[in-house]
Amino acid sequence: MMMLGYAGWGAGQLENEIANNGWLNCPASEELIFDRDLGDKYDRALALMGVAPAMLSVDAGHA
Repeated sequence: MMMLGYAGWGAGQLENEIANNGWLNCPASEELIFDRDLGDKYDRALALMGVAPAMLSVDAGHA
């Protein structure tokens, strides 16, 4: 898999997005990062966080 792109943020924008739960991240895993099987990679990343895909929502916030 090869990806090429660009992302840019204004001063403090990324920190604000993270504080507002705009990003979902998981612990780094070499097995996950370098595994060429893309079919269930997203589900495996969610599993590392203990998240069931059915429990995700399009709405963000703080519990």
